Amino acid sequence: MSQSAVVARATKRPVLRALSLWVALAACVPATACRSRPVTIRAGLLLDGRGNQAPDVEITVARGRIVSVTPWHGDSVTYDLSRYTVLPGLIDAHVHLNGFFNRKGYLAGADDGETTGEHDAERAAAALATLRAGFTTVASMGAEAEKPLRDAINKGKLAGPRILTSLAQILDTTLTPDSLRRVVRDHAAEGADFIKVFASGPLATGGRPTMSAAQLAAVCDEARRRHLRSVVHAHDDGSLRLAVAAGCTEIEHGVYASDSTLALLAAHGVWFDPQCELVIDNYLDNWARFEGRGFYDSSAVAVFERVRPFLVASLRAALATPGLKVLYGTDATAGAHGRNAEDLICRVRKGGDAPMDALVAATSRNAEALGLGNQIGTIAPGYRADIIALDGNPLTEIEAVRRVAFVMKGGVVYSGLEHQ
Repeated sequence: MSQSAVVARATKRPVLRALSLWVALAACVPATACRSRPVTIRAGLLLDGRGNQAPDVEITVARGRIVSVTPWHGDSVTYDLSRYTVLPGLIDAHVHLNGFFNRKGYLAGADDGETTGEHDAERAAAALATLRAGFTTVASMGAEAEKPLRDAINKGKLAGPRILTSLAQILDTTLTPDSLRRVVRDHAAEGADFIKVFASGPLATGGRPTMSAAQLAAVCDEARRRHLRSVVHAHDDGSLRLAVAAGCTEIEHGVYASDSTLALLAAHGVWFDPQCELVIDNYLDNWARFEGRGFYDSSAVAVFERVRPFLVASLRAALATPGLKVLYGTDATAGAHGRNAEDLICRVRKGGDAPMDALVAATSRNAEALGLGNQIGTIAPGYRADIIALDGNPLTEIEAVRRVAFVMKGGVVYSGLEHQ
């Protein structure tokens, strides 16, 4: 059976998708076996991830990397994508792969009666759904269970996006600066790809600061010493300004940020990752599956409905701030995995972003922010062969990002067309 046929069959049982794809790729052991022979791709329209476009291009891939990008000269190719728009694999700078629904359809938790193995399979299915949606790299905001998932994907044992994870989130506001430094060192020693810290309270209470300047500075300085990015959850001006003063790398959300604070972020070169509407819409659409689990109490719905307009307004303000480095992150959790591209549509249709700019944010700009700017996010010689194809032109119809026809990650095709 062809790999594509196995993929199609796997879609009928989501929790088994990752296992099915692993079986399909088992013939590729060692991992370089499927990538040792050069393959060629013909792109009807190429978007290179840096804001450039070109028609009728041939891409040559060998050993997991792009070897050349040239005009197509009429020769036969391995994959004929001449009817499609080809671009780098998309990158989501903010997901929660440890958020998923269990077999009963509710938010999974430690006390839901499922085994560790069942949770592992559901987590893997969430990762596979993300990959099949065209997202070949994600930054996941921290849970210890993401480490074996990340490592299994890296070893080719499971199909999923390239995962960067914080392995945990720093939430304890009672710790001293020295204790917080130890926490950062522990996370680094455990293999965290970056450090995630909460610097503000929830949206319902205005997102006011929860950490002192000394505490936040300790976290971000220690992360820098360990050559790790520091990603900060912050909502209001006070918490955002503390993060800037502390020298933190990236700020998430910023729902209540003022124009002057956004300008401050731009002046200091801080990466900013606001969301559009997917995160709120997902909660509201799936509320019966969240309610009563964790912090999802009955009052949360009213909060989500009240703050929903603030997300688009915050995004629009960020995009209008000169020099601000605005990323693309969705905050995707249970119910939203595989729907990561929805915020690209929202970003263009409601946020006012130009389609090309939105796509650059989700490719080369995100890659740079993640410290992988010379590895992924661009279709050019020397870059990893993370390549997707869309049925349609997202520059004229951004909704084409929903129609992913081909997914290659690191030179391996996980979803798409048969060899020609």
